[in-house]
Amino acid sequence: MIMTTITERLKSAISSIRSNENKNNRPANSVQLLAVTKTKPITDIKEAVDAGQRHFGENYVQEGVEKILHFNNQHLTWHFIGPLQSNKSKLVSQHFDWVHTVEREKIANRLNDQRPLDKPPLNVCVQVNISGEESKSGVAPRDALALAQHINSLDNLVLRGLMTIGKPSADTAQVDAQFAKMNELFGLLQNEFPTVDTLSMGMSGDIDSAIAHGSTMVRIGSAIFGQRLPKQTNNSEV
Repeated sequence: MIMTTITERLKSAISSIRSNENKNNRPANSVQLLAVTKTKPITDIKEAVDAGQRHFGENYVQEGVEKILHFNNQHLTWHFIGPLQSNKSKLVSQHFDWVHTVEREKIANRLNDQRPLDKPPLNVCVQVNISGEESKSGVAPRDALALAQHINSLDNLVLRGLMTIGKPSADTAQVDAQFAKMNELFGLLQNEFPTVDTLSMGMSGDIDSAIAHGSTMVRIGSAIFGQRLPKQTNNSEV
């Protein structure tokens, strides 16, 4: 039977995650689904909320803020997962609950300084460029610990862990090697920082490998909401 509704596709995605947990001897419910809703309309997000989804990821600052304001909390948690420029850091720090893409001390400092005092500290992940691709954002693995130490020193941020985007490849051994290296780095951070509990890696095409190598949060968009619509924006939006 062809699944046609967001509710059905969401249920299928969660079932796949739970199956992979079991297959890889991971604790039940140890991997969280982050539903990626960039370019998706409010009606789609509402259907996912009604189906029980609570964590949502946005790549574009202004679009994400508009959605956050529309839902006005409703016990939802909003994750910023796109590249972040300095001129957008204030909006992200004011409205989002998580930022997965911190790769520079300058951005960390701005997020810290711009976090409203009436909000809890902002949850932050260091983005690691595990594949070494020039087209990808993130710090080199060797620089992740130093950036993590800096983030940990900032009062209005909470260091939660690491995020990466694996290099798409038909070579499963290559994908496994990247994620294994991330898991090793994650373990080093856990030993150093008591707040570290999140390894954000894995998307629709590489969930099996990500969960097998310790991911605690996978990012799924089109498999739930359908193919992404073109983004209508100006060049300053990120």
